[in-house]
Amino acid sequence: MRALAVTHETRYRYGSMVEHAHHWVRLRPLQDSRQRVQQFSLAIDPWPRYRTERRDAHDIREVRFEIDSPHRELVVTSRSSVEVGPAPEAQGTDLPWETVANLLAFDARAPWQPAALEVCNSPLAFAHSELRALALKAFQPGRPLREAAVEWMGVVHREIRFVPQATDVTTNALEALRLRQGVCQDLAHVMIAGLRSIGLAARYISGYLLTQPPPGQPRLIGADASHAWVSVWCPTAQWFELDPTNHRAPGDDYVTLARGRDYRDIAPIRGVIRGGGSHTVAVSVTVQDLPTGP
Repeated sequence: MRALAVTHETRYRYGSMVEHAHHWVRLRPLQDSRQRVQQFSLAIDPWPRYRTERRDAHDIREVRFEIDSPHRELVVTSRSSVEVGPAPEAQGTDLPWETVANLLAFDARAPWQPAALEVCNSPLAFAHSELRALALKAFQPGRPLREAAVEWMGVVHREIRFVPQATDVTTNALEALRLRQGVCQDLAHVMIAGLRSIGLAARYISGYLLTQPPPGQPRLIGADASHAWVSVWCPTAQWFELDPTNHRAPGDDYVTLARGRDYRDIAPIRGVIRGGGSHTVAVSVTVQDLPTGP
C-alpha cells in the first residue's frame, strides 16, 4: 500500500464581524477495504465553544461546531495520513449495459438492488434528454458496461473543457454541458447525469490527488484542490471508479474523502453565520508521499 499525507486548509475572510457561527465539516478520509486512515487531526481557529462528531445519512463522519466569539476570519485545517491500495481488478465477464439497466429498474417481482438508489436524480446530477443523447454515443446497443463507461468518460473529457472558476458549487450537470466548460466537479456531474439518464447507477466521489507525481509522469489536473470523480455500479465489478477530468481510472495516488449523490451531499464545509457581510474563501491542498517500510 502507498502512504500519503494530506493537508487541507480552508480560510474564510469576512467583510465585517461574524457574531455567531455554526459549521458542518466533512474532512476525514474514508476508511474501507482499500484505504486506511492512520492519523487525522482537525484544527479550527477561532476555537469553537462546542464541537461534536456523528455519521450523516451517507455514513460520512461529520464534525459540527459552534463559535460564539466575534471573528473576522475562520481557518479550518485538516491533516491526514492515509494508506491507499490499488484499485481492485474487475472479475468475471462484463454484462451489456442494457442488462444492467434492467437489473436496476423497478420490478415488484424481483429482489431489491440497493444500487438502484443511485439511479435516482439528485439536485446537481439529474436525467435529461440532452445528456441521454450524448451518453448514447458511448453506450451503443449490446456494448459491455465497463467498456462503454470508459468510453463515456472519454466523451465527457473531450466535451467539457477544464476551466477554473468557470462555474460555482451550484452549477448543475445540464448547465455545465451547455457551457461546455467547468471544473472537476462539473465533469463528474455530467458523467453521473449521463449514466442516470440511461438507467445506470453512479455516485459522486470527493477526495484528493497526489500533488507532486513521480518523475517523468504528468501533473494531474485538480491536484492543488479537493478533487471529484465518479463511481459506476456493475454486478461483476461492484463499484468501479473513473476520473473524467484526467481521463483515467483512479489508483493509489487518489485519496477518497466521501461518496454521495452529488457535491451537495458531501461538501467539505458548510455553515450558517450571523453577520460577516461579504466574504472570500481560499482553499489550499497538499498531498505528498510518505516513506514506507523500514
